[in-house]
Amino acid sequence: MTTSPASSPSRPQGGKDQDPDFVHRAFSSIAKRYVVTNHFLSLGIDVLWRKKVASLVSADDPRIILDVATGSGDLAMAVQKENPEARVIATDFCAPMLEEARKRGLRDLLVADGLRLPFSDNSVDALTIGYGLRNMADWGAALIEFSRVLKPGGRLVVLDFSLPSHALLRSPYRFYLHRVLPRIAGWLTGNREAYAYLGDSIERFPSGAEMQKLIEANGFEPADWYPQMGGISSVYSARAKDEEAPLASLSS
Repeated sequence: MTTSPASSPSRPQGGKDQDPDFVHRAFSSIAKRYVVTNHFLSLGIDVLWRKKVASLVSADDPRIILDVATGSGDLAMAVQKENPEARVIATDFCAPMLEEARKRGLRDLLVADGLRLPFSDNSVDALTIGYGLRNMADWGAALIEFSRVLKPGGRLVVLDFSLPSHALLRSPYRFYLHRVLPRIAGWLTGNREAYAYLGDSIERFPSGAEMQKLIEANGFEPADWYPQMGGISSVYSARAKDEEAPLASLSS
């Protein structure tokens, strides 16, 4: 794609959560406890959010699905279950996380940076990313990279945290994010630092209409927004624009 990243809010805002070295170090340290911690902190509701992503992907009957920033593979597994005939490729730039995914039965795994995916232009039918875009150094550049590897009309589905729109829910949720969650996660994983910046990263990360605009400004058709549990998490779905691909492409 020839689109340039949107100047705002695609660029990093200075948080540690968008520093590749910090993110790699943090996720490597919590890899073995990542799945248990996530399910505990969300009371298991995150399973339903991933099912929403998988159902959106399956509507197109895709043959090749790429799950970026797969971590320990929760979303890739949900997508594979919903699309049993498809090839689901899962990538992450953190090898220890992929080792956990491998232990859970995933085999089509690849260490790769989401900003520089080792796939040819127009090579995948659908691309998913769960709780990974927020931690990338440049959100707009990541979206352009996703649009590059997607076939024209291919579906992007993004799952990430957001802030509830209703004030009665937003205030207690913010208290939980900044005061409660880091302590519980630190106790479960032994690394509080890995979660200390989660609240700040969610505060900075665009959500709702702002995220729809960001997606549309970086290689995609109008995006749909599906708030989950009052906006605690959000699912976004959009199709890659049918534009002329650049002359140069990464090899598969």
